[in-house]
Amino acid sequence: MDLYLPVANLSVNALVIILLGGGVGFLSGMFGVGGGFLTTPLLIFYGIPPTVAAASAATQVTGASVSGVMAHLERGGVDLRMGGVLVAGGLIGSLIGAGLFELLTSLGQIDTVINILYVALLGTVGTFMGREAWGSFRASQAGLPAPARKRRHHPMVANLPLRWRFYRSGLYISPLAPLLLGIVGGVLTMLLGVGGGFIMVPAMLYLLGMGTQVVVGTSLYQILFVTIATTMVHALTTGAVDIVLAGLLLLGSVVGAQIGARFAQKVKPEYLRMALAAIVLLVALRMGVDLFIRPEEIYTVQ
Repeated sequence: MDLYLPVANLSVNALVIILLGGGVGFLSGMFGVGGGFLTTPLLIFYGIPPTVAAASAATQVTGASVSGVMAHLERGGVDLRMGGVLVAGGLIGSLIGAGLFELLTSLGQIDTVINILYVALLGTVGTFMGREAWGSFRASQAGLPAPARKRRHHPMVANLPLRWRFYRSGLYISPLAPLLLGIVGGVLTMLLGVGGGFIMVPAMLYLLGMGTQVVVGTSLYQILFVTIATTMVHALTTGAVDIVLAGLLLLGSVVGAQIGARFAQKVKPEYLRMALAAIVLLVALRMGVDLFIRPEEIYTVQ
């Protein structure tokens, strides 16, 4: 069944988009990630303009984050004070990202920048994730316990002024650190349509030194509010949000996430991390190759 996407200005097969959302939702439920960092590249591969893909993916991430945040709030897995600082930074970052988005759009370089950022981010994250998963896999094969992570914030964070106590996270650090981290997450969400969890979670663990019991819930809390803000900013400034596309993606991702969560219980964690790292690196490689391939149709403006 073909549907016309009014903002993307093209017709798509509704079943393909639903299945694409379902596939990303399956990966989200299986690997415990937001999935937005895969939604935008896959939409671009399907032929959706990068600007519309990024804006609509942010809308889909908003809907997919609601149930996760509620579940973590019920069991006390959210540091509301830390989340509030991250959200404040994210709102600032979304405004900065909106300015960059409009500037790059006016220069005609937004599509290229989105692709380059995705190649750099996915390549870096996939490499680190793969190295960590391979280390855990080798330790498991040798019958050794996985190396324990020392919970300690980065020295740069320790040197920042104006310390606050974040009781739920067990931290006494400057709010400037999570504020700056939130700003980076907001800019990425605005430009790439990602929730930012695949960057925020490692940063919260290894830079801020947060405990694992509150990291995922606090990250989802920040993602929910920042993606709401970026969706509104996109709708009011760039006009790139295609609500039909976002609705189809959300329909598939809700079902896919439930299936993925059940499947994850049957597979060892190190295998899951290795598989996710391989998927991320393959997507980065494909996007990198596309940057150097001559388009089938070349348009010139005179």
